[in-house]
Amino acid sequence: MNRNATHHIPDEIIEAYASGLLPHAFSVVVAAHVSLCDKCRATAEACEAVGGVALDHIDGEAPAQDLRARTLSMLDDLPDADQTHARLPRNLPITAPQPARRGIFPGAVAAELGDDGPRWKSLGAGIRQQILTSGPDGTVRLLYIPAGKAVPDHGHGGLEMTLVLQGSFSDHTGHFAKGDVQVVEDDLEHTPIADDGPACICLAATDAPLRFNAMIPRLLQRVFRI
Repeated sequence: MNRNATHHIPDEIIEAYASGLLPHAFSVVVAAHVSLCDKCRATAEACEAVGGVALDHIDGEAPAQDLRARTLSMLDDLPDADQTHARLPRNLPITAPQPARRGIFPGAVAAELGDDGPRWKSLGAGIRQQILTSGPDGTVRLLYIPAGKAVPDHGHGGLEMTLVLQGSFSDHTGHFAKGDVQVVEDDLEHTPIADDGPACICLAATDAPLRFNAMIPRLLQRVFRI
């Protein structure tokens, strides 16, 4: 277990996860991270402990604006509270037995993979991906980036959360190693580069397509569903 993560998930997103309001793609990232990070796990457990009381007092009015501000502009399209709870089942309680870890993959990721290992598809330049799940609320994928290789320069149309499972990567915002999460909003453009050493394997969730600056990535974007 990684007890020394440097980059954590904001408390507002953990609160949404513990309340069962976070879209599935992002919930997978949060569940994987809290299995690696004692600090965020403690936050999630605390939120879960008080979450039932808070939910009992929701009056049924749409929480869109408040929830948007508290979860990095991600949840403003939610319907009213009753409809939301029917559509998005509560996450497996933090304190409940979690799915078994498999190799470098936390239980939440192993559950998405099923019985098979990653079925990588090449994106070029040695970079590979596997889309684990995709829906109207977001997409979660595994990324394999060889040492020294860069994801092409890009911006974001929404929220992206990237958890490092192996190796590390860097961009102008900092260095992200195993257990770290980079949370990126739509005002950031960056070029993540895998550091020397083992290939960087990441779990990444997005709720909108990336905005690539170079022509070739833009042309291939629809094919690769990024």
